[in-house]
Amino acid sequence: MTNLKHILVATDFNEPADRALDLAIALATRLESKLTVMHAYSIPASGYPYAKGLLWPVDDLSRAARTALDGVLRKAREGYPKAEAVLACGEPSRQIVDAAAACGAELIVMGTHGRRGLSHVFLGSVAEKVVRLSPIPVLTVSGERTG
Repeated sequence: MTNLKHILVATDFNEPADRALDLAIALATRLESKLTVMHAYSIPASGYPYAKGLLWPVDDLSRAARTALDGVLRKAREGYPKAEAVLACGEPSRQIVDAAAACGAELIVMGTHGRRGLSHVFLGSVAEKVVRLSPIPVLTVSGERTG
């Protein structure tokens, strides 16, 4: 198996992300890799002209994201004490790719919701965008348990 020195696992705090975290911890343990858990949040509708003048509770969003990420980091450290965390604000797919580059990750692990049809068209897929943008391998983990 390839020796990956650094794995980045992205989380949106949902079940597919929990499964991705479990897999990333298992890989990091087996390969003795550095593990970075990251979350990227964005300010709702910040880029749309009709949103000008709206005040978003940015400090509250940031605080809530940090609190949730700290909880995931605690869970990660139960399985892998050397885990670290990174929080970023901005378009999630771009932030994930940028964070991986900044920390020198050699693999991105992330959950995917597996949206289809109209929900995929309107909501898009952060995982799909990361796969397209990333210069390093991306391992996606389905949220659906099989078997």
